[in-house]
Amino acid sequence: MPTLSAASWDDPDVAALTAAQQVELRARYGGASEPGVPPSAADVAVVLLARDDDGTPIGCGALRPLGDGTAELKRMYVVPAARGRGVSRLLLTALEAEAVGRGWTTVLLETGPRQPEAVGLYTAAGYRPVPAFGHYADDPFSLCFARELA
Repeated sequence: MPTLSAASWDDPDVAALTAAQQVELRARYGGASEPGVPPSAADVAVVLLARDDDGTPIGCGALRPLGDGTAELKRMYVVPAARGRGVSRLLLTALEAEAVGRGWTTVLLETGPRQPEAVGLYTAAGYRPVPAFGHYADDPFSLCFARELA
């Protein structure tokens, strides 16, 4: 069973995972650059790191506060070898609990049409499509979702 721990945005394992995610996304989207503003240590409040039983980093996710009780889910990623084992669901549930603990009532996220696994995860978890927000508004590959947390 994977374990989760808090990490910093600048943690080397987090950096390696987020770099791998960006390589995968550029391949899926034909080299297109990332929409929006990339997350940074200055604007990410929560980072969770998933490790396999042997300590190998296998996934990550982060939350960036947007104000007014809203946070944006950033850099959800699970390495291909660990997919299909519930790691992304574990990360998402833990990130939502972190949001609630900080008084954030809404989680927004952006994904894309060439990420059907992500769309499936988020819709199964209760996220609903919303109009593209912020820097994503003019990006043709942006699909945005939101979930109100209890």
